[in-house]
Amino acid sequence: MVNVTLPDGAVKSFPQPVKVADVAASIGAGLAKAAIAGRLNGALVDTSFLIEHDSQLSIVTERDADGLEIIRHSTAHLLAYAAQKLFPGLQVTIGPVIENGFYYDFAYERPLTPEDLESIEATMRALAAKDEPIVREVWNRDEAVNLFLQMGEKYKAEIIGSIPADQPISLYREGDFVDLCRGPHVPSTGKLKVFKLMKVAGAYWRGDHRNEMLQRVYGTAFAKKDELDTYLHQLEEAEKRDHRKLGKALDLFHMQDNAPGMVFWHPKGWSIWQQVEQYLRQVYVESGYQEVRCPQILDRSLWEASGHWEHYKDNMFTTASENRDYAVKPMNCPGHIQVFNSGLRSYRDLPLRYGEFGSCHRNESSGSLHGLLRVRGFTQDDGHIFCTEDQIQSEVDAFTRKLLAVYRDFGFESVIYRLSTRPVNRVGSDESWDKAERALAEALNNVGVQWQELKGEGAFYGPKIEYSLKDSLGRIWQCGTIQVDFNMPVRLHAEFVDSDNTRKSPVMLHRAIVGSLERFIGILIENFAGAMPVWLAPVQAVVASITDSQADYAQSVAKTLQNRGFRVQADLRSEKISLKIRELSLQKVPYILVVGDKEKASGQVTVRARGGTDLGAMAADAFGQRLEQEVQSRQ
Repeated sequence: MVNVTLPDGAVKSFPQPVKVADVAASIGAGLAKAAIAGRLNGALVDTSFLIEHDSQLSIVTERDADGLEIIRHSTAHLLAYAAQKLFPGLQVTIGPVIENGFYYDFAYERPLTPEDLESIEATMRALAAKDEPIVREVWNRDEAVNLFLQMGEKYKAEIIGSIPADQPISLYREGDFVDLCRGPHVPSTGKLKVFKLMKVAGAYWRGDHRNEMLQRVYGTAFAKKDELDTYLHQLEEAEKRDHRKLGKALDLFHMQDNAPGMVFWHPKGWSIWQQVEQYLRQVYVESGYQEVRCPQILDRSLWEASGHWEHYKDNMFTTASENRDYAVKPMNCPGHIQVFNSGLRSYRDLPLRYGEFGSCHRNESSGSLHGLLRVRGFTQDDGHIFCTEDQIQSEVDAFTRKLLAVYRDFGFESVIYRLSTRPVNRVGSDESWDKAERALAEALNNVGVQWQELKGEGAFYGPKIEYSLKDSLGRIWQCGTIQVDFNMPVRLHAEFVDSDNTRKSPVMLHRAIVGSLERFIGILIENFAGAMPVWLAPVQAVVASITDSQADYAQSVAKTLQNRGFRVQADLRSEKISLKIRELSLQKVPYILVVGDKEKASGQVTVRARGGTDLGAMAADAFGQRLEQEVQSRQ
């Protein structure tokens, strides 16, 4: 007798071992038809899996997150199946699920074209329509290696050969296609109905640039067609909002091969930067931080003492002078400890908060660089708090509340909170970890937000909270963080004199609200599609004359507004006003102030808001008051 306990606590009993699919059928015909896989005692299995012992089981359908991942993984196999049918000699390598889809890497004698992708997708649909069973087989490792060698699949044979000999090898067969995979997979190809191939790109075998170049085909799959349509629409919107394109169109910044991963900021882009930096500098002041500035290049000995030289050297730019090795700083923390160590500190000085807009450099691989979102040279709104264990909670509480206010000012209302707890390999006592994790959790609870625990994903030196914001397209960006560090203060000999007159190491809290300013500005550009809020806009208003006879008046209005601290320009070109308005609208200027003879005579301006809204005529001073209110409210 095999007893199967379902999620609602009900127990199904069977006189002999039973397949997951048969359990689903015993519950109902609808569930049997919808079943994609099962979660048996916490592990995902195929519907064909035979349950031989008393177990807990939930049936996985396309409505479940697990179900969608299985659909995408199975669709990756369908892609490989179709590609090999169309292109004999094409070898399959690796095909995992990724965020929003999947990819498969192929080795083939010629580049695959967009037309090839269309043919592959059509073949995938034909194979799906055949509704062929997808069957799991268990092989001996060496036999599996020989099978794929005979098939001419040297890459797959290499993967299998790297698996220990005593481990069984699971293969999945659909039609005449067979592939290595842990599974599970959908029961048959007919379950795969909503998919699309997206693009082809290059990828090195096993991600190593020393290996041969393969062709990576990206695709996506969903349970419902409307979900795919929504996703494709979001991609289309994201393409329009690409900060690299908008950076060029709006004359904000550029990047070039002479300085890979570095940014050339143009005046308008640097204006946005300054607004962000000065705003965050005010946040420093309000939150009790003392701003510091530390050297860009530090001796190797300091990086060895901090542990970075051993674990991070390959990502550091290095140099030498007078027989001494140096590194360009990839982060600011060791420098801040040197400031802390520069004098004798008392428990009365704690918490001590340092902030720096620290310019950092990291030797990221060229393939990972992506506009402002992944660079080699960047500036962080970096802060470090030196405190006692008893002060952790109050500091994290205050930081979280301030972070939320900052995100709201930048237009982000939705924030995701994740608390990463102790990993297996860590420093510090269990007592300290207990106290730190409890402090972080209680701080989040005090703020009244929902949060997710990521067990075992904390850094070796302490737990951390990650704050991710959601943009106008629903994309999630991890920006803020606060990390508890028991390790670095000890390694770099940071100490304070406690109330009992003994010397103790402080706890160090690493914190950032937006992280890299470059990356955050890239996120802002894409979130607002380049139409920055008035308080951030590089040009807040342009006074445009209709004819040359209003040039002096237009210039006078612009000067008056400039004197009030607004970023205003005058457009005095001898062009039609319709052309000026069209071009300024494309530049996403928040306000266009049109002045003709009538406005000049009455001392007014006709105000046109971004988006084409006509606000009518008003005195220049009244417009200035409106602009001031909007800037101050950060709408």
